[in-house]
Amino acid sequence: MKKAAIILHAFCALIHATFCAAAAEPFPAGQPPERPDVQQTRMLSEAQRFNPVLGTQTFGASYQFTEEPLLLETAKAILAMGSHTLKCELAPTYFGARRNVPAQHAGVYSLRDLAANEPTHRAVLAMPFAHYLLWVTAFGHQSWRTGFSKAAQEHEYRELYDLSTHLLREFSGTGKTFYLGHWEGDGMLRNSVSEADDARVTPEAVQGMIDWLCIRQQAVDDAKRDTPHEGVALWHYTEVNHVRLSMDAHRRSVVSEVLAHVPVDFVSYSSYDTQTDPEALQRALSFIESKLQPNPSIAGRRVFIGEYGFPADTYSPQQQDARARAVLRAGLQWGCPFILYWELYNNEVHADGHQRGFWLIDEKGCKTPAYETHTRLLHRAAQWRDAESARNGGAPPSQESYRKAALGWLEE
Repeated sequence: MKKAAIILHAFCALIHATFCAAAAEPFPAGQPPERPDVQQTRMLSEAQRFNPVLGTQTFGASYQFTEEPLLLETAKAILAMGSHTLKCELAPTYFGARRNVPAQHAGVYSLRDLAANEPTHRAVLAMPFAHYLLWVTAFGHQSWRTGFSKAAQEHEYRELYDLSTHLLREFSGTGKTFYLGHWEGDGMLRNSVSEADDARVTPEAVQGMIDWLCIRQQAVDDAKRDTPHEGVALWHYTEVNHVRLSMDAHRRSVVSEVLAHVPVDFVSYSSYDTQTDPEALQRALSFIESKLQPNPSIAGRRVFIGEYGFPADTYSPQQQDARARAVLRAGLQWGCPFILYWELYNNEVHADGHQRGFWLIDEKGCKTPAYETHTRLLHRAAQWRDAESARNGGAPPSQESYRKAALGWLEE
């Protein structure tokens, strides 16, 4: 057994080296401009606005390869993949330097300040991304788990409203779409990442979360009503993650206790509880959708996969890729607006310093097979979109026809 383990380890090392061979430079050539300004932002092309559904994200990476601010480096790397979708964070502790620093140290005191005045965020928001999915945490946010006071509601409303009006004004005419949401809601509702303790899902916590989400939705809706804009879209979403325990075990969660009482535009599903079972994953997506309040202003599905991923400390590079393809198939078949891999660079590190390996590019700059799959699919989607548009006299192809084509590519 020991000899076999040594042989297996050597084989894995060889495979890893093969994928690293072409990764001396962590990103392809042709980077976007260094520090674009919002005023330089122009209307995105039809090709840039086309949504290929798949993508990735950047949160709290534990390494980087340049001297640039981490958010800017990772945003450039995602754009270099051929993706025009970015998921990241707006929060009081932010990627304003090589490490997270309190925003107040840079003279930033609100979400609007962060988006409008902080150089890194200003640069990233001006990059040619068409779809921004943003975890938004209000400055001075107060917990709602034991009740959401009137003062706290007014503060939350003002933070979201001011940010929303800024995005609508500054990016009017660009073709960008912004989705304002948050991290895993069931972790918030339980005040724990564990699924074990249903006693934490108290009536006070449930009502507090309902009030919090309703206030955030109202702020977004009111900003859209009050702010003249065109060629820019803005939506609000909540994120759920303990779905299978409600769906199969009838236990309490955001989906069962909160979702039917909040008029959110979209729902993000952090799908680790079903991601290894495509049939269960699709059932979970339908279960979430069944609890949504109607919203006739949105066509198509309103539930997307906001997180899925397979750490390298459990899965080989080939297994990561195969499982990612299975999730992409399931999400495309179901009709998800987005399917977002967690994440570009790993953010979880064991106590002994080893990376868990939630990555598309590892700590040595090596691109994984899953990275290559995403890049190939993104470039193929762009080529297909251009060919279909040319064949149809310039009209963009439908999402339905794209999904059929993408499912075919995944089977090749």
